[in-house]
Amino acid sequence: MKKRMGKPLRILLKYLGAIAIVIVLFLAVVFIADKVASKSDQGKIEPYGQFVTIDGKKMNVLIQGKGQETVVLLPGYGTAAPALDFKLLIDELTPYYKVVAIDPFGYGLSDETEKERTTENIVSEIHEALQQLHITRYTLMGHSIAGIYGLDYVNKYPNEVSAFVGIDSSVPTQPGMDVKFPLTMLKFLKQSGLQRFLVSVGSDPYASLLFDDKTKEQMKMIMNKNANNNTMLNEMKNIYSNFKGAQNLTFPKNLPLLLFVETNNTSVEGWIPLHEGQIKDSVHGKVVTMDGTHYLHHTKFKEIVESLREFQAEIK
Repeated sequence: MKKRMGKPLRILLKYLGAIAIVIVLFLAVVFIADKVASKSDQGKIEPYGQFVTIDGKKMNVLIQGKGQETVVLLPGYGTAAPALDFKLLIDELTPYYKVVAIDPFGYGLSDETEKERTTENIVSEIHEALQQLHITRYTLMGHSIAGIYGLDYVNKYPNEVSAFVGIDSSVPTQPGMDVKFPLTMLKFLKQSGLQRFLVSVGSDPYASLLFDDKTKEQMKMIMNKNANNNTMLNEMKNIYSNFKGAQNLTFPKNLPLLLFVETNNTSVEGWIPLHEGQIKDSVHGKVVTMDGTHYLHHTKFKEIVESLREFQAEIK
């Protein structure tokens, strides 16, 4: 009986051993391929913007246009190359405004940082960058989580911000922000090279958009470089506390407030009412609903600029 049972077991162990060897070889190939591709990408990523030094780290800032009024753009969480991701919107804004697109630390061409990614630190760094560039009066326009950072920002620097514009911006009281993120798994995907592999076999998020091919290629390379880096993962770790810390903040009553909101957001309950609640006490507040995805600036850039110009004409 023991002999009869031993043979199937030996066969099973051989199969398991073979599978283990295949997995190890696959991971080794993926790891090496990622290192080779990362090295290659370093020489292909083209610089844009200019650097300012904050706490000994370089932060990249793109400035485009020469309008009398300035618009400062802040990205949503995880946008690997903010100044490029905003390109369609920037090009539409440029004839009318001076546009300043910031790559926060860990994003775009900016350095990473070991400083905790609290709202306080992020806001302080952005403000310091603008101070160094002598930009002292501007409309703050932010996408997604920039709604949280922007809320803190406009309360800290009310004499500098002339208006806040949200592009499907986050709201402190939106549900679901107490989720436990799989930080360890995301770090493993990054370090093992599996992240690049999964991106390569997945669908292209930029395929149907109006970016030129060169910009699409640059964004892909920078995404592979930045996605789930240590700075971004630290920001993810702080998401819940940053949202919670903003729950007692409101936009200043006299600050012009224009919020572009996705019409059919099915992932966050009460998405439009949440934004309507943000403007209810505002002297100059407006919610504009738009059909599209969370990244409204990818497809509705013309409508955003047109509405912004109309809104500013109304409040003058």
